[in-house]
Amino acid sequence: MATRKRVLVCGASGFIGRNLFETLSQRKDLDVYGTYLTNNDLNRQPAHQRLWRVNFTDLESARKITKGFDVVINAAAMTDGSGAVKAHPEIYIAISNRINTNIIEAVYENKVPQFIFMSCTMMYPSSSRPLKEEEAELTNIYAWVKVFAEQLCQFYSKIGQTKYTAIRHSNIYGPYDKFDLNRGHVFAATITKVMTGTNGGKIIMWGQGSEKRDFLHIFDLLRFTELVIDNADCEYDVFNVGLGKSFSVKELSDKIVSLSGKELSIEWDTSKSSTDTKILIDIKKAEKVLGWKPTIDIDEGIRQTIRWYLENHPKGGRDVR
Repeated sequence: MATRKRVLVCGASGFIGRNLFETLSQRKDLDVYGTYLTNNDLNRQPAHQRLWRVNFTDLESARKITKGFDVVINAAAMTDGSGAVKAHPEIYIAISNRINTNIIEAVYENKVPQFIFMSCTMMYPSSSRPLKEEEAELTNIYAWVKVFAEQLCQFYSKIGQTKYTAIRHSNIYGPYDKFDLNRGHVFAATITKVMTGTNGGKIIMWGQGSEKRDFLHIFDLLRFTELVIDNADCEYDVFNVGLGKSFSVKELSDKIVSLSGKELSIEWDTSKSSTDTKILIDIKKAEKVLGWKPTIDIDEGIRQTIRWYLENHPKGGRDVR
């Protein structure tokens, strides 16, 4: 019998990390462990004995926990909705930078064969055409955090034994997202507003709704990550992973209202801040190198997410159309 790969998911209590942990744990060829910091809900899960509390802002903790693994996936970060981040950016930048640096250094020192970094698309400028991986720019301080981690992976790939892959995923949504009006990203927050709204009433959205984003269902991101685990053979590589299409926040909001089966009007509060940018990425490299394509379109993704929301937040909403 072949030896199972030992996989560590850093940040298994977060949105992406929890989905990774649960999905990879179902594979018979993988021996999967995860870390958390504050989310004690994970301790009530069947696989709680494979979850360890780790503070990755401490380098020694990162060194200790990553030792002996075949694959380490970094989905650990301090994240929130745009409002919370804008209120205290220094906290999110400093902590996320320490987490990334410590894990990447620890993986190198422990000679872990494979490292996967969950990056994102915030380093791309506003564009009406799909942007390729080499067209990234340092558009803001948040982009610096991700790009520095990617460059650190590239540096260590040249002097160590680890193979590094950076996944620049677009706006992810689906099960275990933060359905919280104060801390959630636009997709999950809009689901919450719609599903808790009263028929015949209205919901309030920030800005004008003109900003455009690429929205990808978490299950498609998980499929890509599994392909990387099974097929990565490059010292360092970076991939755009998204739907390959962009939708305005207004289009997204209208779709969610329509597919919810509720009668709601939308009012746009232009006094609230929003970022009027258009993010569109080219995903051809992911298809060419690993044969990956997204399989869940935006309408089906909304339906699935609303169903999951109703099953886990029974006080909100009604059946979808």
